[in-house]
Amino acid sequence: MIYKILSDTTGFFFDTKIRMKKVAIQGGLGAYHGIAAENYFGEEVEIVPCITFRDIFSAIQKEPNTIGIMAIENTIAGSLLGNYELLKNNKLPIAGEFKQRISHCLAALPGTSIHEVKEVESHPIALMQCTNFLDTLPGVRIIEHEDTALAAKDVADKHLTATAAICSTRAAEIYGLDILARGIETNKHNFTRFLIFGNRWVVDELQKEEVINKSSIVFTLPHTEGSLSKVLSVLSFYGISLTKIQSLPIIGREWEYQFYVDLKFSDLDRYHQSLDAIRPLISELKTLGEYPEGRQSEI
Repeated sequence: MIYKILSDTTGFFFDTKIRMKKVAIQGGLGAYHGIAAENYFGEEVEIVPCITFRDIFSAIQKEPNTIGIMAIENTIAGSLLGNYELLKNNKLPIAGEFKQRISHCLAALPGTSIHEVKEVESHPIALMQCTNFLDTLPGVRIIEHEDTALAAKDVADKHLTATAAICSTRAAEIYGLDILARGIETNKHNFTRFLIFGNRWVVDELQKEEVINKSSIVFTLPHTEGSLSKVLSVLSFYGISLTKIQSLPIIGREWEYQFYVDLKFSDLDRYHQSLDAIRPLISELKTLGEYPEGRQSEI
């Protein structure tokens, strides 16, 4: 919480509390999760850094008004399968989504030349996204790190003179590193889709005056021929668009799967009718969230 000093008409000053949204992210300051949170809300937020995605849910449990943001898929690396399970098991509804453009830079201690770099460290997915650039640095050792921003922090805190980090420009600025190269990702259409979630009352507040036209659901199907096709036909009949489907095996039930599905619609009532229509065809239906379709950051 921050405070702002205001003056009334008498000339006396008083304190007014201005509530800053508290957002739990995986990673350190300067991580793409934090950048996506600020872009989604369009304002500065108080970041609660977490080591793992699971820790985001622990942070919300500890402080129930905290908002969570978590990557769910990337246009290059694909889906983060474990995060689907976290959403389902923790039962925190989705409030919205944001598609963040991911642009990496190579950063090192001030005064370091790119020719002096002997090691490059970053998150495995970031390293994979910069393969073509890394190929231009022959002999450089590649080191996997838990987070892009924390890799930059390590270079600064440990004064690693021959090591560079692949991170966001924001992280490089926060930790006082020089940027040796910008836009080093192989594919410039590199986006990560983030989901925003929280306790029910937090989501209700965030969605005030929003138009709900998208949802994420999960269900299981009987192991019979054409079972998925029947569900999709019903959704089509009700004018519901399928924007994503992801299957995951059910642990302990060999060759049975649960399906995570994103749906888009223009009529909320008709969408609810479609769910009622598919219930006899499926089991274990859960709605992970109903929310407005998200914006996308600039390329």
